[in-house]
Amino acid sequence: MFLEKPAQILAVIRGSTAQHGSQTSQKPKRGKLVNIGGRPVIVPERSILPSSSRRPETLKLTLAFAVIYLVWGSTYLAIRYAVETIPSLIVVGIRHTVAGIVVLTWAWVRGFRPQREHWTSGLIVGALFFLIGHGSLHWAEQYVGSGLAALLIATEPMFILVLSWMMGQRRMSGISGLGLAVGVAGVAILMWNGFSAKGSTLLGVGAVLLGSISWAAGVVISPKLKLPSDALARTGVPLVCGAAMVWIAAGAAGEFRRVHWAGISLRSIGGLAYLVVFGSILAFTCYMWLLQRCPPTLVATHTYVNPVVAVLLGWLLASELLTWHVVVSCIAILAAVTLIRRGEQSNASSSAPVEPPEVARGRAIPQRVS
Repeated sequence: MFLEKPAQILAVIRGSTAQHGSQTSQKPKRGKLVNIGGRPVIVPERSILPSSSRRPETLKLTLAFAVIYLVWGSTYLAIRYAVETIPSLIVVGIRHTVAGIVVLTWAWVRGFRPQREHWTSGLIVGALFFLIGHGSLHWAEQYVGSGLAALLIATEPMFILVLSWMMGQRRMSGISGLGLAVGVAGVAILMWNGFSAKGSTLLGVGAVLLGSISWAAGVVISPKLKLPSDALARTGVPLVCGAAMVWIAAGAAGEFRRVHWAGISLRSIGGLAYLVVFGSILAFTCYMWLLQRCPPTLVATHTYVNPVVAVLLGWLLASELLTWHVVVSCIAILAAVTLIRRGEQSNASSSAPVEPPEVARGRAIPQRVS
């Protein structure tokens, strides 16, 4: 399945999108619920541009794919740089406060008005995604290399599969089960002689996996919560709620007292600025734009590329070890994600969804922005 994607992406970029519809360019209609990388996401109906507009559109598509591939892959290294001299929860708080305000303001301009139930649901999702999910990741990168952290985060579809199966939301096919086994083997290889014996390093690995489990739990329960139907608001509300909780946690952990303003390096400031501007705002904007123009399965290919980019950047720019353990585990984890998604597609085509469409309609959650 993964080997077929580059050709499909090239076909889309070259303008061969007529197979997805015959309508001319128009504003996106109300979106439909699709599964992207184990996450339900509201995707606006795509429009096919007239041939006269395809040349500039080709450049935009190429740049947008490059952004979600490279930028989201490089955010792990930016996190490592940011937390070198800035306390980790403060990094998360600044990052998501700015991004949340921008996205929520955008949704407000478009006519969204939050209700009490939106804030209640946003607190739950924000805690799972950003307080625990991103908070533990940023903290852990003080002890775990950025490339290794990206590989461990790539196990998220495995946890989504297990949690949703335990809650009776989906069946586990033989292909998905095989993918789960391959993924577990990949993580075991990664940990086998891949880390030092220091307790702090092992604790960092556990923190990254905790964040992956927390994000997976948010994915599983989010469709049951009363989040906004507007796609931007569904991202902005949890971001703002999560940021508020992160600030409280930072205060409780004493991070404000530990900030040494004179000791903050330019590299940390640059890493934080990169996370806010490129990792959260630019990449998410490109992601949403691509969802309006490309099949969701093609947009989801960034989940295969991001860990590879993170590992290579960590090796090239941060002198992180690139051992055979890392290479083999990278292949195993990506193969596991491929098998799990193939199993999900097989289940979707052979059986009706467990949750009725009228329950799931309009309930989507934001893509992970690492």
